[in-house]
Amino acid sequence: MISRPWSKKGRMLIEYVTMNAIAIRKILKKYDKVHCSANGNNFKSKMQAEHIELLQSPWLIELGAFYLNFDGIDGGEFSEFCSQFSCDLNGTEPVMTLTLPNSTKLEYSLTCAICLDTVFNPYALSCGHLFCKLCACSAAFVLMFEGLKTASSNARCPICREAGVYTNAVHMLELDLLLKRRCNAYWKERMAAEHAEDVKQTREYWDSRTKYAIGY
Repeated sequence: MISRPWSKKGRMLIEYVTMNAIAIRKILKKYDKVHCSANGNNFKSKMQAEHIELLQSPWLIELGAFYLNFDGIDGGEFSEFCSQFSCDLNGTEPVMTLTLPNSTKLEYSLTCAICLDTVFNPYALSCGHLFCKLCACSAAFVLMFEGLKTASSNARCPICREAGVYTNAVHMLELDLLLKRRCNAYWKERMAAEHAEDVKQTREYWDSRTKYAIGY
């Protein structure tokens, strides 16, 4: 049973990010109208990179996954709020959709830009982009068992090319649970493949260390 305070906090978060985004867009529109320049677009890009454009934050995906995971359990206000989120994992591109109070719909892609498949064991880099853990580790040149936090500060996001985005990567636990529940066969297949790759990397690493230690 999910307590009411969680529902209220979730609603407050959506309302906050919506007002924040609308205010920013109005300010930028006014700025461009007054200055007749491209500075507004440049400023917007900078804000998105710094996560001030909160409607594009991966935390909203995680919040949506949280509500969808518990949809129908609590009933009442909680279930009603769940209806603002939907998730289509069977379409051409897997997406999560957030429907705002003004009926505006925002879509969040759940495709990993590296393997081009639905994200598995997903991590959000500090720049906001989502990847499978295995794909992110490969892009950062670190082994699976080492983890993303061991990545070099010079390692860049494969999409936006921002550096230093791996050490504060966030494991999207609710999204992973949502994928496990709704795409269980796919999730199990990817889990087996990731485990096999992790074992392979670990074995190769320790074999190389042993050979180095004994002088081969």
